[in-house]
Amino acid sequence: MLLENSEQKTTRLLRPLTAILTEAGATLINTLTGHTGGVTAVARTPDGTRVISGSDDKTLKIWHLETGQELNTLKGHTDWVRAIAVTPDGTRVISGSDDGTLKVWNLQTGEELNTLKGHTDWVRAVAVTPDSKRVISGSSDSTIKIWNLETGAELKTLAGHIGPVRALAVTPDGKRLISGSFDHTLKVWDLETGKQLNTLTGHPDTVRTVALTPDGLRAISGSADGTLKVWDLKAFKPLFTLKGHSDTVRSLAVTPDGKLLISASDDRSLKVWNLETGKKLFTFTGHTGTVRAVALTPDGKRLISVASDQTLKVWYLNTENNFITLTSHTDKVLGVAVTPDGKRVVSGAFDKTLKVSSLETGRQLFSLKGHTGEVQAVAVTPDGKRAISGARDCTLKVWDLQTGKELNTLAGHCGWVRSVAVTPDGKRAVSASLDETLKVWDLPTGKELFTLKGHTNSVQAVAVTPDSKLAISASVDQTLKVWDLETGEQLFTFFGHTGTVRAVAVTPDGKRVISGSSDQTLKVWDLENRQKLFTLVGHTGRVRGVAIAPDGKRVISASEDSTLKVWDLESAEVIASFTGADALWCCAVAPDGVTVVAGEASGRVHCLRLEQTPQQ
Repeated sequence: MLLENSEQKTTRLLRPLTAILTEAGATLINTLTGHTGGVTAVARTPDGTRVISGSDDKTLKIWHLETGQELNTLKGHTDWVRAIAVTPDGTRVISGSDDGTLKVWNLQTGEELNTLKGHTDWVRAVAVTPDSKRVISGSSDSTIKIWNLETGAELKTLAGHIGPVRALAVTPDGKRLISGSFDHTLKVWDLETGKQLNTLTGHPDTVRTVALTPDGLRAISGSADGTLKVWDLKAFKPLFTLKGHSDTVRSLAVTPDGKLLISASDDRSLKVWNLETGKKLFTFTGHTGTVRAVALTPDGKRLISVASDQTLKVWYLNTENNFITLTSHTDKVLGVAVTPDGKRVVSGAFDKTLKVSSLETGRQLFSLKGHTGEVQAVAVTPDGKRAISGARDCTLKVWDLQTGKELNTLAGHCGWVRSVAVTPDGKRAVSASLDETLKVWDLPTGKELFTLKGHTNSVQAVAVTPDSKLAISASVDQTLKVWDLETGEQLFTFFGHTGTVRAVAVTPDGKRVISGSSDQTLKVWDLENRQKLFTLVGHTGRVRGVAIAPDGKRVISASEDSTLKVWDLESAEVIASFTGADALWCCAVAPDGVTVVAGEASGRVHCLRLEQTPQQ
């Protein structure tokens, strides 16, 4: 699942996003670029508005989290920046570097305030006490140093590890420090006395990262052995081990409620874990290099990851599924429709059946069987009482949606029925066929009223205007045609696509037509002035389905590139995207305007909800 970004200059990514189709996991909101080396460290300000990154390019950068704008670059280190911490009062940034120093920076101005010297090797870990008065550093010289942040004076040196110190965390009460080392151990220290309280053993390799739960009762460690361990800090014992990464765990973050843990790894992934059960909830990927660090916003809803691919990524963390997946079909789902009350979805598939399912529970209510060929199209009458299906057996069938009973069969086409639409007054159905024609049917009697001829190849899709007066058809001949439904007269033709036109929809005001094509584009047409308005470009596969939200402001497209895209018709930009496991062949929007249904080649039907993006 991805959010679309449009780039403006090299340091600012604008998000046209207003909503996201979400499943449990994380959705990419933004990618921040600007570093010329791998990004090694990240921290955010206490108010969650800014992010600070450190890099192999020897600089720190300050970013505006909401816009992605680069606000400042801090220069002064002579080697890679390896660790970053922000004071709890939000006024200063402390960085640790392979040049053996720590630097203290004014967060507002970017001014370097002080350089702390004393380590004899790389500084790889930095932490600040809750009172913002002391900074603690861990070094490859195997020591930990405690510094007075105001004066820069070294207060204590903690010696005990027999290998480089790679991780530090201070308990919320500011009384204890937990460190992780190349010596495979964690150590617990009394910050007032500098006394070592305990050593935690269990990892068979380097401890790379340490995090604490908000209550300070548990520590979590990540190791080069690819595992995470959760420790009881009262009993000084391991509670359980989390396994799932295939390489070194570099960084950890815990949500403010203490329920979830996020881990970042050399395997290029981030994983989300339930801290109560130890269960891995989901994995998300997107970086093309080692993920070196991760941080969470104060509300726990967004996380920032950094990697050796020189980027920062901002993700929306979602802990609940906002969609239902129906898996009742055994083959490609070729047509979907939602009942007017928004409670049920009707799907037709290559398995020759229609399924009626509850949108609220995902439960299948009944299966409609009767076609002897693959079901290619589905429509529902405006009163929600009947469904009309078109199939490869060249027929249409009318079904009672209360009982599941077949009411009528409409025969007359001599080719597959690829699409069907019902007039908003509920009196007629219009079908499109491979026989290059459309047929108009009287629904109460099942009588064929007339046949529309004019296309030079099979007709793939049909839509009807809200006033029930016009039909718009789409064809393999790369055109759309507009027909008078009273007389059967062909009024005019739209030209412009360079591939088969496979889908068509009309806006609720009847003024615009949107078409989807094998040329991977959607086109928006002015029905009144008979001209093309603009083209929507973004899919990398054939566009199979098009649907329009009831407010007429958004269009949804389904494509063989496995994505469902939501477009803003005013800006002509993608505002949301969902990625399925297989090609998507059709889509529909419920009357509420936020429930979207998509049929997949795998036989699944995805029932998604368009959710608002969290704002700060």
